[in-house]
Order: sequence, then structure tokens, then C-alpha cells
Amino acid sequence: MNRFSSAFIATVLLSAGAAHAQWGRPSEQAQNRQEVRQDKGELRDDKRDVAELEDTLARFDRAWSRKDEREMSMVEAKLRELLRQEFAESRGELRDDKREVRRSSNEERRGDWGRPGMDDRRDRRDDQRDAAVEAATLKTRAAIARELHHVMGSRNSWDLQRQRNLIAQLVQVARDEVRQTKQELHEDRHEKREDRRDNRRRN
Repeated sequence: MNRFSSAFIATVLLSAGAAHAQWGRPSEQAQNRQEVRQDKGELRDDKRDVAELEDTLARFDRAWSRKDEREMSMVEAKLRELLRQEFAESRGELRDDKREVRRSSNEERRGDWGRPGMDDRRDRRDDQRDAAVEAATLKTRAAIARELHHVMGSRNSWDLQRQRNLIAQLVQVARDEVRQTKQELHEDRHEKREDRRDNRRRN
């Protein structure tokens, strides 16, 4: 066999392997597994955030009822720390959601033989919705943080009540985020099952 023939056969075999990999979408399967692991980590973080905010609200109530200035100052410091952490987490989750939107959009354009399936279109819509919800959550937290900045440190009844209401809103936002992350985890697990089923059909 001459050198040209060997090179030609090697090229054909490599091309065939690449085509099989594209149709089987192993990279997509690996990405979906990674997203499931990522969702589980985010869910743990979200549940921790709820617990910490609920504890902060309880401490706020105790400090207010006892007129404990030292404890109230510690609660406000803790609240600032939690807000910094949640902003960082929200921005990271929004970046992840936007990346998933780009990936699902590419999958929809690619499709099988140029025809995107219903699953691809649904995945893109789900990912776009997740990114929109995360962006809205980040915007809501920013608005609450701005209001908190104006009332923290004040000890008149109106400002204390406003601060308590804002902390309660943060608790609700965190609880909503737990529900949203559970939904994303459910969707990514569904995509993972679909990939396994599609791979069995191709094989």
C-alpha cells in the first residue's frame, strides 16, 4: 500500500469516526451530566442561603424586641455579607444559564440532518426561561439591597419595620430560587434521559 493510499484511508476512517461522534453527540451527553452535577451544587447553596436568611431574620426580631444595639449591628453586618455572597452566586448562575442558552441554540441549529427536533426547541425555550428568571432575581436582589442601604443603622420604628420587611423579601426570593433550581435539575435530568434513549436508538 503506497503512502497516498494509507493517508486517504486514515482520513476516511477519521471522518467516519467524527460523523458517528456528532450523531451520537457524546459531548452533549457529557455536558448534560455536568449540568446535573452543577444543578445539585446550586441547590445545596440555595437551601443554605434560605437557612441563613431565615436565621438572620430571627436574630433581627430578637435584637429589635430586646433593643440590643450590639446584636442588631451584628445582624446588619451579617446581612451585608449574605448579600455580597448572593450577588456573586446570582451572577455566576446567570453566566451559566446564558451559556446553556447558547449551547441549546447551537444544538437546535445543528439538529439531525439539518432538522432541529422538538426536544431541541423545547430545551432552548427552557434555557431561555431559566436565564430570564435568574436575571429577574438578580435585579430584585439589587433593588432590595439599595433600599436596605438607606435604612440600615436607623433605629426608628418605621425604618426597623422596613428593614424587617426587606429581609423577609430576601427570604422569599431565596425560597423561589430553590424552587427554580429544582425545576432546572428536573429539566436537565430529563435531557440526560433523552440523550441515553437517543444513543440507544442510534446504536
